Amino acid sequence: MSSVNEKVVYMDNNATTMIAPEVVDAMMPYLTNLYGNPSSMHTFGGQVGQVVSEAREKVADILGAEPEEITFTSCGTESDSTAILSALRTFPEKRHVVTTRVEHPAVKSLCDNLETLTGHKYRVTRLKVDGEGMIDMAEYEAALTDDTAIVSVMWANNETGNIYPVEKMAAMANGRGILFHTDAVQAVGKIPIDLKTLDIDFLSLSGHKIHAPKGVGVLYIKRGTLFVPFLTGGHQEYGRRGGTENVASIVGLGRACELASEKMAEENSRVKQLRDKLEEGLLSGISKSRLNGHKTARLPNTSNISFEFVEGEAILLHMNRYKICASSGSACTSGSLEPSHVLRAMGVPFTAAHGSIRFSLSVYNSEEEVDYIIEKMPAIIELLRKMSPFWQGN
Repeated sequence: MSSVNEKVVYMDNNATTMIAPEVVDAMMPYLTNLYGNPSSMHTFGGQVGQVVSEAREKVADILGAEPEEITFTSCGTESDSTAILSALRTFPEKRHVVTTRVEHPAVKSLCDNLETLTGHKYRVTRLKVDGEGMIDMAEYEAALTDDTAIVSVMWANNETGNIYPVEKMAAMANGRGILFHTDAVQAVGKIPIDLKTLDIDFLSLSGHKIHAPKGVGVLYIKRGTLFVPFLTGGHQEYGRRGGTENVASIVGLGRACELASEKMAEENSRVKQLRDKLEEGLLSGISKSRLNGHKTARLPNTSNISFEFVEGEAILLHMNRYKICASSGSACTSGSLEPSHVLRAMGVPFTAAHGSIRFSLSVYNSEEEVDYIIEKMPAIIELLRKMSPFWQGN
């Protein structure tokens, strides 16, 4: 396995992805010679405006949307905030938001702030999840009220990979006249999406999760949805998001969406097979290990495994010695030693939640890399358990 050990084994793709070579090639002209402002009247800027329009069409294609429904933003977090705050400003008489206990911090923190920083002007219902991380649909239906302005539920969880029934949830919200937003940052490119058949009003995505650069995202706004901009200023993005467009990154995102569509079948076959092999090897080769999340309703690339009685941060440090990259909790919160809020919401025992590692694969991973991780992980866990006061007697 020495050939693998000479390079990084990267299985942290839910945190960020490498920029695809084809995406870099598509971006380069707009980082060098074609630097015009797409809003300019002259031809030099106008040709740049045309490529932004073409990228918009490519993003719309992967979502099953219309180009006019696509608004470019700086990231998934901006898209999430824009959607939720727009709903609250559109319907100021409504003060209730429905979300879940397992959302990404981009939604979780905003909802926390809506309560605490406004003197509890707004009320937030956070839906519980079961031991596999799934939502109780009866509880969801009961949470919808005449005071609910918006529902925000992620399409797929960034830590466990769980896929949520947002199609059905959106239809239920729509039937009550409630706006529905989904953070689809982890779902886009991994599972088929056809928004023209769904009752989803807002959808967020982020470029750097699908092999495009960091610093570009999208907010889908369904045609006819009432909307109040978050960032005002210029007339860009149909007046929905002020600020000169990040042209090179937008072009890169468009190319990345093309590639993701082409490779989705591979994501759901070869990548899933690699993930399943990794899970089987680790769960059978290491005692007191467990899979966190639903066994089947899950992204094809994501595996969250707990190794009981050891600390996740310590596991990552030892994995790093072998150039293996993964995560413990989400990248946006992994600087904290607190166990994942997602695993806590699922009722994962303390000793298991602290020892959770998320492996998230991509089409660029190989079977040789999976074999390498299966080879190295048992010794890492054995070493750390020998030092753990919680392991004694287990």
